[in-house]
Amino acid sequence: MTPAISPDDPARHWDDRYQRIGDLHVSWFQARPDTSLELIDYLGIDPSTPVLDVGGGNARLVDELVARGFQDVTVLDVSAHALRLSRRRLDAPGVVTWLHADVLTWRPQRRWGLWHDRAVFHFFTDPADRATYLENLDRALQPGGSFVIGTFAPDGPDRCSGLPVRCYDRTALGDEVLAALPAAAVRAWRDESHLTPLGATQPFSWIAGTLSD
Repeated sequence: MTPAISPDDPARHWDDRYQRIGDLHVSWFQARPDTSLELIDYLGIDPSTPVLDVGGGNARLVDELVARGFQDVTVLDVSAHALRLSRRRLDAPGVVTWLHADVLTWRPQRRWGLWHDRAVFHFFTDPADRATYLENLDRALQPGGSFVIGTFAPDGPDRCSGLPVRCYDRTALGDEVLAALPAAAVRAWRDESHLTPLGATQPFSWIAGTLSD
């Protein structure tokens, strides 16, 4: 899953990570996004729901959603290279939209029913960037829409791909979202141990919730 921030040129930074390391060897690679799917199921997200996968890059969530019959999936990523890899792998015209954008500078032109983010939010160590991210989440979701967000846990890495991260336990992650979106409700929490392609364990914290109608 490709995050969307770098000190100077985020697109170049993440394109370089994919090109130098390889898409199957980057630390965030998962063959199957089990926790994401579990939380999507918990929220009761119907395949008719439009989904936005923030930082989806070359992740496999979009493959799983298409296989489940979802008809409107948008994958947003700052890395054009990651999006090209996914487009080559998954031929789903009219179902998947590939959106090359930085979530901090992007402004939504439509609304979705589900916002999914695995491993983007924790890169925003500046409070102003976190506020911008959550403003965009609010703008992008339909009334009553849902969100699923996963970040490194407190015992996870303090840096990733050369960048600092902000780690959260699941309570702190929910508090951060609810402070910006007080009408939202967190409905589920999960802890996950992600095994990287090189065999390291990365603890994650997850929340899932909904906005008010």
